[in-house]
Amino acid sequence: MSDQNPNFTAAGQTGGAQARGPELGPDELIILPVRNFVLFPGVVMPVIAGRASSVAAAQEAVRRGLPVGILMQRDAAEEEATALGMHRIGVSANVLRFVTAPDGTHHLIAEGQQRFFVESFVREKPYMIAKVRRIEEPEGVGEPDIEARFMNLRSQAVEALQLLPQTPPELLAAVNGANSASSLTDLVAAYLDVETDVKQDILQTIDLAQRMDKVAKLLAQRIEVMRLSHEIGKQTKASLDERQREVLLREQMAAIQKQLGEDEGKNQELADLGEAIGKAGMPEDVEKMAKKELRRLERMPDASAEYGMIRTYLDTLIELPWAEPVDPPIDIDEARRVLDEDHYGLDKIKKRIIEFLAVRKLAPTGKAPILCFVGPPGVGKTSLGQSIARAMGRKFVRVSLGGVHDEAEIRGHRRTYVGAMAGNIIQGIRKVGERNCVMMLDEIDKMGSGVHGDPAAAMLEVLDPEQNGTFRDNYLGVPFDLSRVVFIATANMLESIPGPLRDRMEVIGLGGYTDEEKLQIAKRYLVPRARRTNGLGDEQASITDEAVVRIIRHYTREAGVRNLEREIARAFRRTAVEFAQGHTEPVAIGVAQLHDLLGAERFEDEVAMRVSVPGVATGLAWTPVGGDILFIEAARVPGSGRLQLTGQLGDVMRESAQAAMSLVKSRAGSLGIESAALEKSDIHVHVPAGAIPKDGPSAGVAMYTALVSALTGRTVRADTAMTGEISLRGLVLPVGGIKEKVIAADRAGITRVMLPARNRRDYEEIPEDVRNRLAFIWLETVDQAIANALETAPAAASPSPALDEAEAQA
Repeated sequence: MSDQNPNFTAAGQTGGAQARGPELGPDELIILPVRNFVLFPGVVMPVIAGRASSVAAAQEAVRRGLPVGILMQRDAAEEEATALGMHRIGVSANVLRFVTAPDGTHHLIAEGQQRFFVESFVREKPYMIAKVRRIEEPEGVGEPDIEARFMNLRSQAVEALQLLPQTPPELLAAVNGANSASSLTDLVAAYLDVETDVKQDILQTIDLAQRMDKVAKLLAQRIEVMRLSHEIGKQTKASLDERQREVLLREQMAAIQKQLGEDEGKNQELADLGEAIGKAGMPEDVEKMAKKELRRLERMPDASAEYGMIRTYLDTLIELPWAEPVDPPIDIDEARRVLDEDHYGLDKIKKRIIEFLAVRKLAPTGKAPILCFVGPPGVGKTSLGQSIARAMGRKFVRVSLGGVHDEAEIRGHRRTYVGAMAGNIIQGIRKVGERNCVMMLDEIDKMGSGVHGDPAAAMLEVLDPEQNGTFRDNYLGVPFDLSRVVFIATANMLESIPGPLRDRMEVIGLGGYTDEEKLQIAKRYLVPRARRTNGLGDEQASITDEAVVRIIRHYTREAGVRNLEREIARAFRRTAVEFAQGHTEPVAIGVAQLHDLLGAERFEDEVAMRVSVPGVATGLAWTPVGGDILFIEAARVPGSGRLQLTGQLGDVMRESAQAAMSLVKSRAGSLGIESAALEKSDIHVHVPAGAIPKDGPSAGVAMYTALVSALTGRTVRADTAMTGEISLRGLVLPVGGIKEKVIAADRAGITRVMLPARNRRDYEEIPEDVRNRLAFIWLETVDQAIANALETAPAAASPSPALDEAEAQA
């Protein structure tokens, strides 16, 4: 209780064998220094002597039958007791018993006698001797205020003892048997649960009334705490009776399982979990959290619902790759070979990927850009991500974001919810098992938002190299480093991606394929894969290049190659039926067999038919699935000068038609159109395929050309297609999607394209073989469009017989 240093016991015993010490004067005491212990007069308590000086003092006092002075050190951390480090007021005590235990420690049973004040220390070695002045105890007999305090303190002490769960009867008897206010006060102070410094302050309070007030105040506080604790215990017991019954039953079940040896499995399971946590390489704070949850799991019955939740959480933490990854070396030549092997064409895209890999090789821990492949379906965006993973020697994981409308699918659910789980990002990394993987965020443009938050906003942290080093999933509750993950996103349209999210990515556009590129892709990839899928060998079935070209031009019309692969597979399936029925001769699929295998051709070249009459112009349009040709039809009918628009046109396209009509009216004289004829005619502009919504400004040139053709009777050239926005000043303004539009024109059999002169910067993006097959006319004004698009002489037939008849009658 006082002196807990057994390292000095041997020295103390040696000191006890020395010669008898000096004689003491009537006012001198042998001092026994103690730490964190206060003895009061009239109280019997055990004392442990550990230091050599303390043992020597106790042995000398016992040998000579003298009392000792129990005096507390000011600082319990000091190993050696010094005169300056001791309090000045202590208690003299009789040593009732002195025992040396088998382990070498010395125990005293001391009875407190009287307070004393140290006037000076006579000596300090081998034990302390001090000159003291004994303090007489004031009894306060006959003083009303002392008597009142005495009765109050006794009732408080009895109440406190009654509130204890197991009251020692001897202590209760001692309280009731106290015959003086001073002895009762010291007895209560000795057993109060307070700091030793507080007890020392009570010991040093000589005035009896003040001492009793201090003890009564401290005792009142303890009584209030015990009373509240007792009430809370009663309430808790009443509310937890049923739960205690359940706990008792579970404890009994656990005991039965232990007797049967069935709990060994759980213990082994928990031991395996602890070992796995230690081997997972978690950061210090994460490992601390995991061990805390493991301790909770150890105290929890395995039949409880929370046991399964914590176990699943720990499994997730253990399976995540926390350790610092080692990046495999990047071979640029091998990466170039892999890209060429997996994809035909896409030279610009491959060049950018090689640059990306070269930077990663030179700066493995640098903040690499987030690549976003944007293009129509079927052009190879996802397979490009797989090729990047192969080239880097890393594992590949794809996270589909199409239709995601809940923020928790990105950032995870909090563990307070039933069925909570980590978000798609953490689940993908857990599945692949590596922190430096290549993660494909597929269809990032198709995320939605709803009542559960905006997942695009949660993706801002994932795709920001400055923030994703401390990405915090709600389920994990601890940060996870995503900075070593190579993120690659794919999208069909940029417009539906929020601006802040788009700003975090480097956009790389993938246009549609030309017919020649589709042919090469079919020969290298699609035909062998379709033959293998349908169980046919190379020597059993083949398809000619002419047949593939025919399928490309007359059975499919797309920017990518998915439908082409389906049609080729369909042809081989019909061939597989023959071999399944016993056919043995090799089969070569040519153009002649396509009708029997695939049916009638679905698409035809209708450009010449559509522009065989005035008022029809061929425009170029961009769609989410690639470029396409668009026919603009204009007709002049009797009326009052109104403009009618049909074909489910959007607001922007309607405004383009109105601007084109206003431009025609302003230039009617130079175009050879009579103003009076315009006032007596209605102009009807129609875009076929009316069930399909159409919008955008890029049809302005085509609408203007169609209107001029209809009003002048001059036919638009059948081999020409055009695109561009127009202004009321007659300028041709630039538009987007030039590459896709030109490829669509080439696919449709067009040989001349008219493009805005300010789109010359897009010329290099057009595939070289397409550039060689087409003639390009760059337009500054609409006058150049009319000069290059219309035939020089009017058509022989009248563009509008109904109008001619009306004019004749007039």
